[in-house]
Amino acid sequence: MHHFHYQAGELYCEGVPVPRIAQAVGTPFYLYSSATLSQHYRVFEAAFAGFPHIVCFAVKANANLAILRLFAGLGGGADIVSGGELQRALQAGVDPAKIVYSGVGKRPEEIRAALKAGILLFNMESSQELEAINRLAGKMHRKARVSLRINPDIDPQTHPYISTGLKKNKFGIDIERALEDYRRAMALPHLEVVGVACHIGSQITEVSPFVEALTRLKELIARLQDRSIPIRYLDLGGGLGIRYDQEEPPHPSEYGGKILEKLRDLDCTLILEPGRVLVGNAGILVTRVLYTKASEAKRFIIVDAGMNDLARPSLYGSYHALRPVTEGRRPQVKASLVGPICESGDFLAKDRKMPDFQPGELVAVMSAGAYGFSMSSNYNARPRVPEILVHERNFYVIRKRETYRQLIWGERIPEFLK
Repeated sequence: MHHFHYQAGELYCEGVPVPRIAQAVGTPFYLYSSATLSQHYRVFEAAFAGFPHIVCFAVKANANLAILRLFAGLGGGADIVSGGELQRALQAGVDPAKIVYSGVGKRPEEIRAALKAGILLFNMESSQELEAINRLAGKMHRKARVSLRINPDIDPQTHPYISTGLKKNKFGIDIERALEDYRRAMALPHLEVVGVACHIGSQITEVSPFVEALTRLKELIARLQDRSIPIRYLDLGGGLGIRYDQEEPPHPSEYGGKILEKLRDLDCTLILEPGRVLVGNAGILVTRVLYTKASEAKRFIIVDAGMNDLARPSLYGSYHALRPVTEGRRPQVKASLVGPICESGDFLAKDRKMPDFQPGELVAVMSAGAYGFSMSSNYNARPRVPEILVHERNFYVIRKRETYRQLIWGERIPEFLK
């Protein structure tokens, strides 16, 4: 469900025509619907009503301050994986007591900042990390609340680059050695063991992998409790998928219902880390056609957005629906929608049926709210695009387009080259 629709032949975001925004800010740009973001959050939250829980938005999916503030205002927390994401969450007004810190490579200065902020807990990913956080917490005369992120060896049936719960993945602690690491953590004086965590992957379109992972975690929790290791928090991570093309992911209510069936006998607070499911279909990338060209073998539609703006198609071969911003009769053609980047891998859609877009037309690349801007770069010395948020009949620039001057900020030519 989203609030992008046609009205009088033009694509609207809530009550604002997309061409009006394009005229004001230029192209390309990311465009988000606040109504869709709010609706998705509330639906996900409602799926777990009646059971103690915290919804911690996965900041890596979309780190814009305005979006983080919107979720914080609805009662949400944050799942972070870096010191920069911590700073963003705090700046946006997220309650530190609702922030969980995951990730395999936390640096000392990032750990110190999180301890100083008083976050809810760290999700630990290795034995050496236990030692490091204990040492840093001791120097700060604090006690760090920790969960151990367990790798349950579950295949989430998703793209291998976004699968995180198999033994071959870099994430988490092997479930078979978890008891040993829990005993080690309990013995460290500056750690407070409070939970169990896992995250098996992203864009998962079946409930069964989540249920299977939860079954294994419950068995581990029972073994921990038998050894007098109390578990107050169970972090199930995120990963629930969305519809990009023909996928049929479960509704959050179905997902929540299956999870809660398995949790009724547990006395703990559930932590959830949704990302894509909240923001993916709440955002689009708007780009303008520059040229078309054809050979005997291929047809190309060249637009002003490239793989530096939206990396997912080049990185994962992912599908994003393409819609004309202005409706009209046009034939369908087999073509590739490509950008200006000097790479053959620069495409937003490859060898697909699509409208026969012509120079000057605006194209909406759908379902781009997650891992769109957050994965963008300045490759080919291209300024990153603006982000726009619509609320009812108004739109707001929540990130300005970068300038060429900003591209070289911080760079210096040393004296010997002058």
